[in-house]
Amino acid sequence: MSDGLRIFLSTFALLFVAELGDKTQLAVISMTAKHKMPLWVFIGASLALTAVTLLGVLGGEMLTRVIPELVLRKIAAVLFVVMGLLMWFDIL
Repeated sequence: MSDGLRIFLSTFALLFVAELGDKTQLAVISMTAKHKMPLWVFIGASLALTAVTLLGVLGGEMLTRVIPELVLRKIAAVLFVVMGLLMWFDIL
């Protein structure tokens, strides 16, 4: 299997599992139920998620030019823990 295909599949699997049952999916369910136009909700949601992903990819690519990948991973881990603690204590 090529490196590109392996990266594609692992990214797809990671994001698919991470997004199941999250607030984005619940918002899409709500919009579909409210408007009864699933195709348009799907198109809008797909474009929004694509735009957010593009920002993440471009931002990540730019950051790795300045900050080493290992440091970025550690910063991300700390931010996830901080956000989790803020949510735990109902600060967010």
